[in-house]
Amino acid sequence: MTTTLVICCKNEAPSLAAVINKAKPYVHEIIVIDGHSTDGSRTIAKNAGVKVFEDNGKGKGAAIQLGIQKASGDIIIFMDADGSHKASDIPKLTKPIHKNKADLVIASRGIGGSNELHGDFEKTLRLIGSAIITQIINWRYHAHITDSQNGFRAIRRSVAKSLNLQANSFAIEQEMLMQILKRNAKVSETGSHEFARKYGNSKINLPRMWYKYLINLIQNL
Repeated sequence: MTTTLVICCKNEAPSLAAVINKAKPYVHEIIVIDGHSTDGSRTIAKNAGVKVFEDNGKGKGAAIQLGIQKASGDIIIFMDADGSHKASDIPKLTKPIHKNKADLVIASRGIGGSNELHGDFEKTLRLIGSAIITQIINWRYHAHITDSQNGFRAIRRSVAKSLNLQANSFAIEQEMLMQILKRNAKVSETGSHEFARKYGNSKINLPRMWYKYLINLIQNL
């Protein structure tokens, strides 16, 4: 089975080249979906020899939907461009799909830990909010997921293309999980540590975005 890595990027020039180069040994194809960056991220990606597409500017969810359309691999892996994910964990993500034991595999911060969900008040709120959403999803679908939100994940391309994803925001991850659980497809997790981003600030602005997670949760329940 072939693999495509989709990296959604917006103004991540300081870390993007390293993310791409570290991931190259583990995948067959890399696609960067650029969210109208103004810092030269597109040029960096092109110089690294990967495919680059520009999204519609509506957000990460729209970028992921475009990545699914453009990917050619049998398995699609999603990874952030900020250096917080460990590329060497990609084989752990794809292994259950190769063995036909899963259709979606999430890199769980609940198992592997995270530096991005601790340290200040907003990060604590993100941690609490994520835990509540995850438990609601588990209750609704009789699942045992520990991390519904992490963007580092692998999915069978045929399954991804069958989904009716609508979210343009960061809520796309929970929407993807819920739609797959609705279909009684197989979901698995593997532990992966999330490191603090190496440069800049998180694109998640919780005071402005929290209601999008809530609305998306209600719509998909």
